[in-house]
Amino acid sequence: MQPKPGSQDEKAPVEPPAPPGQPSDSESSLETASVVPAPEPPAETSNNSTAANGRISKGGSDIPDGGLNAWLQVLGSFVVLFNTWGLINTFGVYQTWYEENLEGPSSSDISWVGSLQGGLLMLSGLISGPLYDMGYLRHMLWVGNFLIVFGQFMTSLATKYWQIVLAQGVCIGIGCGLSFLPATGVVSQYFKRKKSIALGLASAGSPTAGILFPVIFTKVEDKIGFAWGTRVLGFTLLALSVIPLTAMHTRIPPSKGRRSLVDVEAFKDWPFMAYLASQMFIFLGLYVAFFYIQLYGQSHNLVGHGGVDTPSTSFDSSYLVTLLNAGSVVGRILPNYLADHFGALNAFCVSALGAAVCAFAWIGIQSLKPLCAFAVLYGMFSGGILALMPSVIVSLSPHLSLVGVRMGMVFAASGVAILVGTPIAGAIVGGFSESEWDAMIGYSGAALAVGTVFCVASRLLVSREGRASSWRF
Repeated sequence: MQPKPGSQDEKAPVEPPAPPGQPSDSESSLETASVVPAPEPPAETSNNSTAANGRISKGGSDIPDGGLNAWLQVLGSFVVLFNTWGLINTFGVYQTWYEENLEGPSSSDISWVGSLQGGLLMLSGLISGPLYDMGYLRHMLWVGNFLIVFGQFMTSLATKYWQIVLAQGVCIGIGCGLSFLPATGVVSQYFKRKKSIALGLASAGSPTAGILFPVIFTKVEDKIGFAWGTRVLGFTLLALSVIPLTAMHTRIPPSKGRRSLVDVEAFKDWPFMAYLASQMFIFLGLYVAFFYIQLYGQSHNLVGHGGVDTPSTSFDSSYLVTLLNAGSVVGRILPNYLADHFGALNAFCVSALGAAVCAFAWIGIQSLKPLCAFAVLYGMFSGGILALMPSVIVSLSPHLSLVGVRMGMVFAASGVAILVGTPIAGAIVGGFSESEWDAMIGYSGAALAVGTVFCVASRLLVSREGRASSWRF
């Protein structure tokens, strides 16, 4: 039957299918997405499916790409990253405080608390991704934010190691995992042309918290104690959580289908498997600096602490964690821009190499100014790694319907690496002798270097298999 003139069928021309093995223009536009997209429509339906069947128009004509409601989603995502990754990036000040004031647990034991936060955040992606696809965004935001705030206040009451593990490690970690991936996913539903800048602005919430929280906690703890220093951060998290809880909602109806947790075919995809191995090694060593740079500065008498100056400087040790996160602000935004021009995987390889070089350079630092320079540069390169990871997964996925599954696989592998990476570093540093510090830093640099090798291997395999039509990938 011929469509009537001016009918909806005539206004929605069907996008021609892409050749086998090549993504269409609309698919490549999602390379900057940081979360699970809606499943592809069945083969017998048009690619320009409408909101009535719960899928985004691949032509993008119905995507707002701006407006008050769309930017409110960016603000809400900014706050969620502020409350999740930002809190995890702040653990370095807690690591130092526990080392000095908590009797019994070793440095490695204390590191398990922070690694549980990061590990559970990543591992929870296996659950939060499918729940997000099924339309449970707001449920997860409410539960996740409650667990984060509840865990923070329970941490303020904790006096024993096991209490800290449950409150700060497990409770906050699960809360972060339920909030992070779904909240960033909403942004991709509201933007197309401006997606890169929207995601970059949202991801800046993490280092912004990493800049503010260490200074706030240190100053408040010095005046009124650990408990109230932790509660001040808890009240801040509670107040900010109102924004995503009231403003964030999905634009597209939920998917009715269920998603597999593992893509079996991915194990035969060598570029993807090389990248997955790269992520595992990188996350083994990536957070060592975030957890231990403050303690390094104090043990080498390079910084003051708690308002007490050393003979060499009045620079407070908490500022080192702040500098790491300040560099990460640039690293979260600039690489996304460069990836649009040079390719996500290319930009990721450069970021990984830069982080590895900075880590090895840390071994020779014996004064404050080079340590500050290291903090800024390492923060920038590590921020690039975290910002580019989802875009690379999209580019390595043969079909958009597989992005969510493969992202969950990479997140799970990275979560395991985070979980064990910093405790290994804590076991290495042991008694904090100079040789033990060098060994711990060398461990971090070696893990990042091996990860860089696998990343470059992934890029070479992409070219070998003919996936890239040019050097940009």
